[in-house]
Amino acid sequence: MNNLTVFALPSRAYICEVAPRDGFQAINDQWIPTEEKVSIIRSLAETGVTTIEITSFVHPKAIPQLKDATEVVRSCNDLKNIKFRALVPNVKGAERAIEAGIKKIKLMLSATDSHSISNANCGTEEAQNGFYPIIELAQMKGIEVGGSISVAFGCPFEGKVPQERINQIVYRYESMGVKEISLADSTGAANPKQVYEMLGHLRNTFPDILFTLHLHNTRGLAIANAVSALQQGIVHFDSSIAGLGGCPYLPGATGNVATEDLVYAFHEMGVETGIDLKKVIHAAKAVKQKLGCDSESYMLKAGPSSLLHTKVTSQRKIEK
Repeated sequence: MNNLTVFALPSRAYICEVAPRDGFQAINDQWIPTEEKVSIIRSLAETGVTTIEITSFVHPKAIPQLKDATEVVRSCNDLKNIKFRALVPNVKGAERAIEAGIKKIKLMLSATDSHSISNANCGTEEAQNGFYPIIELAQMKGIEVGGSISVAFGCPFEGKVPQERINQIVYRYESMGVKEISLADSTGAANPKQVYEMLGHLRNTFPDILFTLHLHNTRGLAIANAVSALQQGIVHFDSSIAGLGGCPYLPGATGNVATEDLVYAFHEMGVETGIDLKKVIHAAKAVKQKLGCDSESYMLKAGPSSLLHTKVTSQRKIEK
């Protein structure tokens, strides 16, 4: 009798669509009109996605593409079936986000000092110290707070990030009362073994923290890394339609894992997402056409494997 090994995965995963923030911020050669952004967000709301990272309340000069953050949020507040979150770099950004109607904010932090200086003009510890007044404001206003760790799996300036460094950052987040932390593979440096081992260590060391994964597909390993995370019980992921995205402060950074690719992979393995694959592919195609951007999305190139072609009934012979 053969012993069969079961490939065990969770039955359900949750995907947050980040194109309106991570995707749009990477487009710096053209201005996307506010009404166009709102139209895209509304089309995303029709796909079955229930959480969207809608924008970032950064200084307009830092990322001009997102200078209309307030207008975008207010134009979408009627979408009651969607939970919106926004990235905030400081108290001013948090105040703007809350005033616009955001109920969940996400903090910006780098795993390394080099990336932190590039992104926040200060080292990691100093940047994290700056979160205290933001968290205090959020608690006063009844706003949810999530943390993040960029370049968690590898930094283009410093290379691999020591596990102890990640532990220190997570511990400080936990001491601040932050119970949800996003680990970002900002330059696609991670590999499945590394992801599996780091997440296993973190879940064992910090059992009360909800860890989520933000993957980029720079080196083609995003889906493999997502599967590795699923095997460690991680069920919350970020993705971006058409694979849009990329940090403007990282050399060689490319797009996020495409939402349509992630949904396809999960569904093929029996992991439900609540997202309609056909609708998300349609939305991705429309966004790609509207913005005139390149895409590394496999679904936009090849489509799902269930899309069958006409059967071949005879072979065409080549004339000699």
